[in-house]
Amino acid sequence: MAIDKKIQLVRPAHVWYKHEDPEAAKKFYIDFGFVETAQVGKVTFFRGYGDDPFVIALEGSDTTEFGGAAFEVESEEELHRAVKVLPKETKPTEVHDMKDLPGGGKRVTFYDPVDGFPFHLVHGQQKVERRDPKFPVLKFNYPNEKNRPPNSFQRFEKRPAPVHKLGHFGMCVTNFAKCYEFYSTYFNFFPSELVHNNKGVDVTVFFRLDRGDEFVDHHCFFFFEGPKMHVHHSSFETHDFDAQVLGHDWLRHQGHTNCWGVGRHVMGSQIFDYWFDPSGFIMEHYVDGDLLDMKEPTHHNKAAPDNLHVWGPEVPPTFLQ
Repeated sequence: MAIDKKIQLVRPAHVWYKHEDPEAAKKFYIDFGFVETAQVGKVTFFRGYGDDPFVIALEGSDTTEFGGAAFEVESEEELHRAVKVLPKETKPTEVHDMKDLPGGGKRVTFYDPVDGFPFHLVHGQQKVERRDPKFPVLKFNYPNEKNRPPNSFQRFEKRPAPVHKLGHFGMCVTNFAKCYEFYSTYFNFFPSELVHNNKGVDVTVFFRLDRGDEFVDHHCFFFFEGPKMHVHHSSFETHDFDAQVLGHDWLRHQGHTNCWGVGRHVMGSQIFDYWFDPSGFIMEHYVDGDLLDMKEPTHHNKAAPDNLHVWGPEVPPTFLQ
C-alpha cells in the first residue's frame, strides 16, 4: 500500500530492555559505559555523554525480553499522523505523555506487523547538557607524518568506554519480505545495503534514514530473516578506538562475556566490539562508522561471513544466531 507521505523519522533515540535480574544488568550497564540518570518504579534510565536524556532503559520484570526501540519524529503532528496512517494490525496507541520519563515528551507505540515486537515513536524530549567524556582528540604519528608535538604523550586511565549515543539496533524477523515492505512503505527508511542468499533473494537489510542532503549514519535499523524473532543487538557509539579498547579490557576484567570483537566491519565500516549482558542480550560499542546522504545508492551483497568484517576474530556461531 502506498501512502501520501512517509512518517518522517529523525534519529534513533533509545532502547528498552526488560530483565528478570535487573541488578546484574545494572552492573553490566555501568561497566559498559552508561551513566544512571533516574529511576521510576521498576525502570532505571541510563544516559550517555551526548544530549539525549536517556539512551537505554532497564526494567525489572518477571520476563526477560526486548521492550523495543524508539525513534524521534520531526514533529508532534507526525505522531498524530502515524496513529492515523499505520495499519490497524500494528495496533498503534494514541499519542500519550512521557511525563514520568527523563526528558518528558510524547510517544506513540505500535507493534511490528510480522512478529509483534514493540516500536516507539517519540517527540519533544528535552535535551540535556552534554558531558565531557574526558578523552582527548588524539593526534597520531605516522611514518612520514608526525602530528604530535615532541615531548608529549598518549596516556590513558583504565575505565569503561563512555557511551555517546544509540547508533542502531537490529532484529531477527520471521518474514523478511513483509517486514521490508512495511518499514520502507510507512517510514523514511532507505536501504544502504541489501544482502541476498544463494538464490538471489534478499534476506538482510541495513536501513539508514532518508534525510536528503543531511549526513546520517550508514544504518540505524537492520533486520534479517530467521526461524525465531529476537533482538540481535543494540549498538552505541563511543569516543574513539582507544576508548573502545580500554572499554573492552574493562569489561573483560570485570568478568563479562565477549561475543565478538574487536574488529572492523565491511558494511558501515565501523570498528565493532560486541558483548553479552547477563541475560544474553548483545550490546555493541562502535567507532568510526560511515556517514551517507541520499547521493549514495543502495549496495547489493551476497551473504557470506567474509562480508561481515575486514579484520578481527572470525565470526563466532553465537553472533549469527
